Amino acid sequence: MNIPNILTLLRVGLIPIFILFYYLPFHWSYMAAAIVFTVASITDWLDGYLARKWEQSTPFGAFLDPVADKLMVAVALVLLVQSHANFWVTAPAMVIIGREIVISSLREWMAELGKRAHVAVSQLGKYKTAAQMVALIVLLANPPLINNWVVLGYVLLMISAVLTLWSMFVYLRAAWPYMSMHAVQKSDK
Repeated sequence: MNIPNILTLLRVGLIPIFILFYYLPFHWSYMAAAIVFTVASITDWLDGYLARKWEQSTPFGAFLDPVADKLMVAVALVLLVQSHANFWVTAPAMVIIGREIVISSLREWMAELGKRAHVAVSQLGKYKTAAQMVALIVLLANPPLINNWVVLGYVLLMISAVLTLWSMFVYLRAAWPYMSMHAVQKSDK
């Protein structure tokens, strides 16, 4: 166990606290939930940075880091869909969660073929993540009432959904040559 892995575990441990704050019946609960989510998001960046800098990458960390990220984002999206209950949150949430399922499956399948590097995280994926995290923080920090901040959150979430679809297309296009029966049969020999 090293510090990057501890930070990743901390991110998972913050999820129930984040949920609790979001549902507390106090005027500050949304901001508290957004702060916990922000801290968790910062640990996402920090654990990767430290693992690379200190050369402490581990198989456990490589497994848990993306799981923690996806759990954190999926929980935030589910909370927001429930409280906002509108197209501007529900449609992007479906796109983002659906894309994560597709790309996780694609990466697993490509790894089985020994071609995981063809669907590695790209710069576009990093832009998508940045837009998504800012949108989620803005929406989590505000009650589900229409105001300028919530509208900004909706716009950023829609931008994130578009980038999500675009990045999924890029990953699928990179994997397409390996999806034909001919390519699969060659890799089996």
